Amino acid sequence: MSQVVIVDGETFLVRRRDLRTYDYDWVTGPHARYGFTTGSSAEVTRFSEHHEEAIRGFLAGIDPNTGFLYDD
Repeated sequence: MSQVVIVDGETFLVRRRDLRTYDYDWVTGPHARYGFTTGSSAEVTRFSEHHEEAIRGFLAGIDPNTGFLYDD
């Protein structure tokens, strides 16, 4: 099962892999099939807060020149 989540004007398709793991596909991003995965030692109980925080953290790391995460 997947859910569309919009944060700061960006759209992500969020899929729950198991009780503690979520996959995020950046639908409105500049690259096809780009996104990230989160995992937790505890089950997510605040669904929307968890996803908004994870997505904002991901977007903060995006290089606007490349559309990919900054290369350290």
